[in-house]
Amino acid sequence: MDENQISGIVVDAAIEVHRTLGGPGLLERIYSQSLSYELELRKIMVEREKRIPLEYKGKHLALPLRIDLLVGGLVIVECKAVRVLHPVSKAQILTYLRITNLKLGLVINFGERLVKHGIHRVVNGLEEINRWPHSRSRFTKG
Repeated sequence: MDENQISGIVVDAAIEVHRTLGGPGLLERIYSQSLSYELELRKIMVEREKRIPLEYKGKHLALPLRIDLLVGGLVIVECKAVRVLHPVSKAQILTYLRITNLKLGLVINFGERLVKHGIHRVVNGLEEINRWPHSRSRFTKG
């Protein structure tokens, strides 16, 4: 399965989580844990709160990078639950992609009334497909 196939499954799972939990208003951790479980139900490998060691000029840093979800070993998913998504969230995931040498990340804001409006696709050198199922999603290229 490639990044685009995985992201399609993640999007469907996020919509299911949002619908089942009744929409916005809960903590990010609840949405993240529910999304992780929903992906497991769909037989997709998920690593929660994946820690990535960081190095600065040859020195290992005491604090690792922490990724909300690493899905299928290829797609980083950051879960948010805010009324308005801060632009730094998309920049942050692009940095995560660069550090991990991965190509695709999703920022999912469960704080939106309709979660499909809160899904933001961020790419790092991934060849874009012509069709993205959520026309209101925003794209960021690295």
